[in-house]
Amino acid sequence: MPREADVNLSSKAFVTSALAQGLRVDGRSPLELRELAISFGRELGNVTIRLGKTTVLAHTSISLAAPSPERPYEGTLAVHTELSPMASPFHDQIGRASDEEVLLTRMVDKAIRRSGAVDREALCIVAGEKVWALTLTLHFLTDDGNLLDAAVLASILSLKHFRRPDVTVVGSEVTVHTEDERVPVPLAIHYTPICITFAFFESIPQPILDPTHLETQLATSFLNLALTPQRELLVVSKTGGSPLEGDEVMCCVGWAVERVREVNERIEKALKEDLQKRVLEVR
Repeated sequence: MPREADVNLSSKAFVTSALAQGLRVDGRSPLELRELAISFGRELGNVTIRLGKTTVLAHTSISLAAPSPERPYEGTLAVHTELSPMASPFHDQIGRASDEEVLLTRMVDKAIRRSGAVDREALCIVAGEKVWALTLTLHFLTDDGNLLDAAVLASILSLKHFRRPDVTVVGSEVTVHTEDERVPVPLAIHYTPICITFAFFESIPQPILDPTHLETQLATSFLNLALTPQRELLVVSKTGGSPLEGDEVMCCVGWAVERVREVNERIEKALKEDLQKRVLEVR
């Protein structure tokens, strides 16, 4: 794997000097998100998120499967990530996942699957025999920093946009209906997890929101918060060497709550507009 080049001294001095004055290279304020663009594919569950120049494609698929013996009344949800040189040449890993990809997968898994956002009991068809198995696949197309926030947003949007086939159960016999026979059914989702990332810098008291790739290289620590629009805190993750005080974390939580509300309004509007364009009815 090629080693990523260090930031040169002049760029480092310029960026840190600007941050110390409350300015950023791309013109944003310290607590401002990059422009968010949402686009939907032809298939339900196919969503592309653009956060600035960072782009993530999410796709949800479903199949019939046998439940695990430990949870016979629940379906399953698996999260897969594809972080390749397409996003950046420094992500080139042959034969194994990079450390960054492993961390991304774990964080998305915590925010989406382990938090219980998707009602897995609603995926049960015949208890102990047949359930729905959901597969959420994330493709990272371009990396200009903050892949995690874009990945979590793409994940929950894909799941909310997806529709599973309707089924008829007679005894233990299961009939899966096509879209021409019955209208597909939306997934049962309890809440909408949204991830907000803060970057901290040495000798600069003010953290920044949604760091770019250059800012990520210069930051000394990161705080990742996954929240719902109802102010529920789902995941807290701190990486990097610089310690954080409790008051700093609580301030970040307060800022994140406001940003989560704004992002949720945006994604709900985008979902509503897209579904209004589609014909989801029996022909």
